[in-house]
Amino acid sequence: MATKDKPSSSLREAVAALQRLADAFAQRRAQLARSAGLSEAQWRVLEQIAAEDFMPSLFARRRARSPAAVSKVIRQLLDLGLIGVEIAQGDARQRHYSLTAAGRAAMETVRKERERALARIWLDFEPEPLARFAEFAAELADRMEAHAREEAAKPKKTARRRGEPTTKTRREI
Repeated sequence: MATKDKPSSSLREAVAALQRLADAFAQRRAQLARSAGLSEAQWRVLEQIAAEDFMPSLFARRRARSPAAVSKVIRQLLDLGLIGVEIAQGDARQRHYSLTAAGRAAMETVRKERERALARIWLDFEPEPLARFAEFAAELADRMEAHAREEAAKPKKTARRRGEPTTKTRREI
């Protein structure tokens, strides 16, 4: 059993395997985006626009990106002719984004490449181990998300810069 100070070998191996899997997914995501001539950021925005509930400010908040960064990607997609924009009916402050024919073609390219990869990589797994993996992965994700929420709720410690006086020293000055 792992102690608090020294994780077991199997725990280290599991974390290493998870990191390898995360890296492989990130690499594959980049490849899928490139298959359609997109950056990953452009693909993410196109996916959201395709879902027809795209709001740049909400997207920026959910992705922990600045609104300016999201606006830059939107301008790139407009320049590439992959999306169109209209003033929303009923509220001139809002914009409605939609995929153009070229945008739909780019998304279709990604979809086909993803389907091809799923068939090649995943379909040979037996249903039972795949179901166990899905269950384990969901539980692990739940635990990681709960931990992240708890960590975010903790009061932030301000890091002292090297050579900066401590609070006690400041009072003495």
